[in-house]
Amino acid sequence: MRLVERHIIKISHQFYKEVDELAWRSKNLYNYANYLVRQSFIKDSTYSLMPKAIWNGAVLAESDNTVVVENNHYFPADSINKQYFTDSSTHSTCPWKGVASYYSIDVDGQINKDAAWYYPSAKEKAKNIEGYVAFWKGVKVEA
Repeated sequence: MRLVERHIIKISHQFYKEVDELAWRSKNLYNYANYLVRQSFIKDSTYSLMPKAIWNGAVLAESDNTVVVENNHYFPADSINKQYFTDSSTHSTCPWKGVASYYSIDVDGQINKDAAWYYPSAKEKAKNIEGYVAFWKGVKVEA
């Protein structure tokens, strides 16, 4: 066998070895991706896709009917757990939404002043969030 032929055989052998390695990795990557997809669908019965507002371990609001505006989830008024909310005298103005009113949150004696806001009479462009409640100041919204 000539030197050129041996070199071609050596290169071919190396090529097929690399192809086999790539195929093995691809198969494992495919299997791992399938595993992740399957796991994302296997949840216990308490799993919920509904957005929740949580502070100090208490669920302040939960609804599958939130409206997202400027990265804030606005919860319908009937979805808040009113026992945690007290009216605040604070107000602010948004040029396109209108005058906002605030709630302070009280959970187990811990007060989070003005942690929730809503627009009781929103301007025309924001009518879809009129009366809906949004959160800030450490209130975590899980969606």
